[in-house]
Amino acid sequence: MGFFDPDLVRSGTDILVLSVLAEGPQYGYVILKKLHERSDGRLKISAGTLYPILHKLELAGAVRSSWQEGTTRKRKYYHLTAKGERMLHRKASEWRAFAAMLERLIRPALRRAQP
Repeated sequence: MGFFDPDLVRSGTDILVLSVLAEGPQYGYVILKKLHERSDGRLKISAGTLYPILHKLELAGAVRSSWQEGTTRKRKYYHLTAKGERMLHRKASEWRAFAAMLERLIRPALRRAQP
């Protein structure tokens, strides 16, 4: 199976990023790496996509950032806030409800389309 449709991914990027940050503070490269690994390489999210999402989440108060010294240089770490945790749970509930509704809608059509 190939990559996920970019339009489908785009609609769920906030919850994907929030879910990684729920594990603890992360910097951008690690977030991208975890999303890639957990999707078995099927997510194509670039740094050019990730950082605007992080900025948007930070403006919304869902994420805060801080600079920390790393082994080679300073890195900007992103932290999930209490508001971000609530947002993650709300969005997860919405996605589950949407996925269940989608399954109910397409199941009959797929049955009819089988040879």
